[in-house]
Amino acid sequence: MERLSATIITRNEEKNIGRCLEALKGVADEIIVVDSYSTDRTLDICRRYGCKITNREFQGFGSQRQYATGLTTNSYVLSIDADEVLDDEMRDFLIHLKTRGFDHRVYMARVQNYFCGLPLCHSGFEPAWKVRLFNKRYANWNLRDVSDKVTYPDSVVPFRLPGTIHHFRCDSLDEFYKKENRIASLEARVIAASNSSVASFMPRVRATWQYVKCHIYESAWLDGSAGFTIARRRAKTTYEAYRMARHIIGERGNKQSTK
Repeated sequence: MERLSATIITRNEEKNIGRCLEALKGVADEIIVVDSYSTDRTLDICRRYGCKITNREFQGFGSQRQYATGLTTNSYVLSIDADEVLDDEMRDFLIHLKTRGFDHRVYMARVQNYFCGLPLCHSGFEPAWKVRLFNKRYANWNLRDVSDKVTYPDSVVPFRLPGTIHHFRCDSLDEFYKKENRIASLEARVIAASNSSVASFMPRVRATWQYVKCHIYESAWLDGSAGFTIARRRAKTTYEAYRMARHIIGERGNKQSTK
């Protein structure tokens, strides 16, 4: 039987981590948790499940996930978020896969997103196929702060796993807003790093486009009130990201002018 490592990055996930780890029983032979200094019971719960825990300041999603991958001792790695849960069909198949042996280098999983308990079909959170299981000798995370994903050679064709990963993005609007604030900060850093200036009108223009993109092109309106909330909040996230990027660029310019 082949062995499988699972990686999870965490920060104050005491509400979610238990069900995530429960679904990994019998699937993962080791669970690597890279925690960004949680202040709740997250690590206590992880210790009860025998996880290997490392503390690391959060640098961005891609680099954090790749760091966790580098700590694994097995060739095949299953990457899962603390607020995600494998369903029984996927659990059973992964156990079967370990018994017969991995016959692909990269595997994709269907991810179903939930917003305050409701499954989403649109709004940019529609069910999607994402690489979550891979041989780390042939695939790696792209190290991006946001929009992180697993990269692999063009000649590799991912195998689609049966079953679903259920992603419970938030249980409340407050939790959703907090996560969006975090994303805004990360996006601001990316925008500031790739631009020498951001025009004063840009935050509003980008926010308006983001609302239209989400509500119309990504059909958020078909998700009802949840879709409207997501579209409106995504616009605010974009506005804040560009506003903060302007501030970062301004501070950078002030420092350079005083040298």
